[in-house]
Order: sequence, then C-alpha cells, then structure tokens
Amino acid sequence: MSPAGPRRTGAQILWDALEREGVDVVFGYPGGAIMPAYDTLLQSKVKHVLVRHEQGAAHMADGYARASGRVGVAIATSGPGATNLVTGIATAMMDSIPMVAITGQVGSRFLGTDAFQETDITGVTLPITKHNYLVSDVTKIASTIREAFYVARSGRPGPVLVDITKDAQQASTDVVWDESPVRLPGYRPEHRVLPDDLERAVQMIDNAERPILFAGHGVVKAGASALAIAFAERTGIPVASTLLGLGGFPATHPLALGMMGMHGEAWVNKAIQEADLIVALGMRFDDRVTGNLATYARHAKKIHCELDPAEINKSVRVDVALVDDVKRTLESLLPKVVARKREAWIARIDALKGDSAVRDIQQMPTTDRLFAAHVMHDLWRMTEGKAIVVTDVGQHQMWEAQYYKHDHPRRLITSGGLGTMGFALPAAIGARFACPNDEVWVIAGDGGFQMTACELATIAQEGIKINIAIINNGYLGMVRQWQEFFYDGRYSATPLKSPDFVKLADAHGIRGLRATTRAEVAETVRAAREDRGPVLIDFRVEQEDSVYPMVPAGADLQDMIRRPNAIRETAGDD
Repeated sequence: MSPAGPRRTGAQILWDALEREGVDVVFGYPGGAIMPAYDTLLQSKVKHVLVRHEQGAAHMADGYARASGRVGVAIATSGPGATNLVTGIATAMMDSIPMVAITGQVGSRFLGTDAFQETDITGVTLPITKHNYLVSDVTKIASTIREAFYVARSGRPGPVLVDITKDAQQASTDVVWDESPVRLPGYRPEHRVLPDDLERAVQMIDNAERPILFAGHGVVKAGASALAIAFAERTGIPVASTLLGLGGFPATHPLALGMMGMHGEAWVNKAIQEADLIVALGMRFDDRVTGNLATYARHAKKIHCELDPAEINKSVRVDVALVDDVKRTLESLLPKVVARKREAWIARIDALKGDSAVRDIQQMPTTDRLFAAHVMHDLWRMTEGKAIVVTDVGQHQMWEAQYYKHDHPRRLITSGGLGTMGFALPAAIGARFACPNDEVWVIAGDGGFQMTACELATIAQEGIKINIAIINNGYLGMVRQWQEFFYDGRYSATPLKSPDFVKLADAHGIRGLRATTRAEVAETVRAAREDRGPVLIDFRVEQEDSVYPMVPAGADLQDMIRRPNAIRETAGDD
C-alpha cells in the first residue's frame, strides 16, 4: 500500500480513483444525490460529457468501451437517474461490455425509508450486472472503485454498478491507495485449457473434411484477429461470423463466408448443416445463430473455445470444450494443427452459393427507388470499409451487416444480445470520444433514432464530428416484416409518422441533407464526409422492403425465406 495522502472527501476520492484507473472521460447527468461528486468534478482532469438522458450516458459508456477496449464510465443520480441507466446496463451485460456505472444514493440514514428519489438500484440491477456495490462508508470508496474496474474488465467482461450514498461523498478520510493486485475470494476469472482437451481438439481438426470456423465476439474482444487469420489459412478452414464477430475475421478474405444465422448468408447456413466439424471461437450459440436446436448441425462434431464456463453446453452440446481466452487458445492450437488446403469443401460451399448472387438486391435493375442495401453498399465503398459504423437495431442493422464489409475489428458497434433500439446515436458519441481521429457513422432507423434523438443536443454542445444516416421507411421496419411474413400483413402499430429529420437537425445547429434516389446517395455521403461538423442524412428508402434471407423463429437453419429471383421476375418466369 502507498502511504496515506492528504485528507480527502469521498467525492474527491471518487475522481482520484477514476483517474488512477486511467479514465479520461465520463458520461453523465447531475442530480441531488450525486451533487457532491459533481462539485468536486471541477477539480478533476476527467472530462465530463453532459447527456440529455441517462440511458444515453450508459450507451455512450458502452460505445466508448466497444471502440477502445477500455472500461466505459456512466454517472447518474439516485432514483430516476439510476433507473434510467438500466436499459444501457442490460445492453452491456448481454454483450459482455466492460462498463462501470456510478450512481448517487440518498444519505445512509434515509436508506429504506422511501426518501425522495430513493431506489434500491443495487437490487434493481442485480440480474443485469456482473457485480454491484452499495457504499455508505467513505473509507470504502477507493477500494470499491478499484474492485469495480477489476471485475468489469477481467475474465468475461461486463458492467458493474457502484452506488454511493450522499453522506459518504461528503465525509472525509485519510485515503490510502492499495497498489497490490486485486484478489476477490471465490472469483476465478481466468481459466486454462487442459492439455488432453487440446490434443483431442487438434485431432478432430486434422481429421475433419468439412469443417467451419465460427468467429464470435470473443475474437474481437481478445484481440485475436491475426491469430484467427493465421489459423484459418494454415488449416484451410472457411470462416463464418456472428453479428458481433463481424470484423474479427476480414470480410474480404478468401476464406470468409459471411454472417451466419437468422439473416445470414444462405450458403453459410447450408454449409453449417453439412459440416462435419464446427470450431466455435468466442461465441455462445445464440438462438439467432442456431435456429431449431433439434436439427442444428447434426452431422458436425463441435469444439467450443470460450472464456466463460457457463456458456459450455448451455444451448448446444459440444464434444470438446477449450475454456480459456480465445487468443491463448489459438496460440496453443496453431503450432499443433496440420497444414491443409480443403479444396473439395471450399468448392462445395461455392456450389452452395447457387443463385444467391442473382437474388442480391445489388443485381436488381436500377430504378428510381432507393433501397437501404444500396445505401449500405455505397457507404462501404466510399469509406473503403474503414469507418466506425454504429448501428441501431432492426432491418437497417441486418442490411449493414450484409452490405458493409468489415475487415477490421471494433469497426462495427451494435447491440446484439439485447437488441436495444435507440442505442446507435449515444453509442456513436462514446465511440467518437474513444477514437477522436476516426470517421464515425450512425446508421439508425426512423423508429429507433427517435428514442434517443435528444442526444443530437449533446453532439451540438460538444462540437464533435459524427455523420448520421437515418434509414427512413415510415415503419417500425423489422416488426412490419414479421407482420408481413407471419401475421398475414396485418400492420398493427408499425406505420410510423416522423418529424422532418432535416429540420430537426437544423434546429440543433446540425447540417441536414436528404436523399431519395440511388444517384443522390453518393453526393450526400460525400458532402457529409467533407463537412467538418456533424451531418444528418435522411435516406427515404423503399417502405416495404424486407431483409433476406430470413430463417423464421424456431425453423431449421437451412429453411430460409429467400429474396425473389430478380432475373426470373424480369423474364416473367415463375
């Protein structure tokens, strides 16, 4: 431990502790129970970004963490301030994002009395945090913040909440900083692959004729992209990606198959059903990936490389579990596996692609209609795939995953597990602070955008450069698609009237543009990129287009609804 420093208040200790953790920016909103902390913020080097809604603070901290790999920090007051963080905390929990949420709490003598703006936020967030704390003793603030960051970033990352009573912030103590490694009884965040399991996995990989490598979010989080490429190239195994794994393996690599699952490529899903081995790297076999579990990859043996033991055999039974960090696992596997070319399997997958190319909307005859896929493709082409793209949730999210080819990790930021509408705009602000020199694009639907549109004011106040693409189809698009396919076209509560987004941008002092044809996409994107300030583009796209292919919920993975064959339609051939 370091010697005791000068006497400090709890509020001062809080900011000191954050600085010691390397925090350079926090996202928050002041209020009564956290006011002592905000008063001493004026003495801190930490930058504070004033959000317009606490949900935005949580998403900004989340976006910061995803873009940087560091712990994001959100701060709010008690009661409604704290509960407004809940959706963002749950989003981070589902996607294993390291985040620390700090909330003020009523004075300790008022706890349990239903005092003004009192909420048991530790109780509320217990199921959606990796761990949480209630601190009512000023002498515990320093150690608690230190533990919170350790828990958030170690092992399988996740959000941690620290609730600090107002009197603990106001009290003073002689703080002593502990420099020794954090050790928590019963907490074992690190695991190592057993040698026998490693040898079994190597034998299975060497003997497989039709293997597929799954690149999940764990590849990105472990910084294992280079190793994944080396492993795929050495073994000749093609690679499919989960939504959150996109960019972990380059989309333009010859062995890249594309995204799997509900809206994955048709040939990828068919290949999975024909595979004799699946090597899953840092993914959890989500229901959107597997479809009907009873028929999922029945011919394939399965090797699951996963950091969290709780995910092993949770949904899909596997033959070998390699419980460890994905990077360390690949480092162990790579020198042991036999170098192979698997030409016959690659040729079979190429054959499975069949008529997917002619079904691609990019191959449809050019018309005056603007399709969202056109926007994604042109944006990818014009940015050369190098932008950080932050998407909301819905149809545009899937079109982005299909048509914006991600070759680099941490370039796609999206809400996967929770599927949180309203995520994109605030998360992009966080990403911008994490990567101030990178090009950042928001891609949001007209529905989700309106959930957190208030954060346009945060962009304006901070004067940061973010480009915003609203995919405006006048519907809650993905819900409308399900209603079209599975509810006989009964559009219940999905037609959506929106404000004039160009005027809304202008009201915030942000430049607004609009595009209604394919020809206008390039000129508006170019104008946005050349403008030094934030720009919003309202893309008026085809209203009733759908995302293809689509595996209906609970259906077999290979049983997909496909986009109609454009060539046959043009020729009048049924």
